[in-house]
Amino acid sequence: MSSHLVTLYTGPHCHLCEQAKAVLYPLLSERQLQLVEVNIQESDDLKERYGIRIPVVALANGQEKGWPFTASQIRRMLDSED
Repeated sequence: MSSHLVTLYTGPHCHLCEQAKAVLYPLLSERQLQLVEVNIQESDDLKERYGIRIPVVALANGQEKGWPFTASQIRRMLDSED
């Protein structure tokens, strides 16, 4: 994973995922980061790992934060990645 990418683990028809993206987009824009959405339904391993936790934000350094999260929590994660 590139450090310019932020991964969001999502699922189909996930209204919480839409809320998470609304929190993330301004922050990603501000830092010129790209969001990569990964639908956990496409992998049994991901379904097992994230099934009841989505949406989950994952950074290149391995840090993860499941919903609910705030922009300031994600900002702190990004700051600690630098």
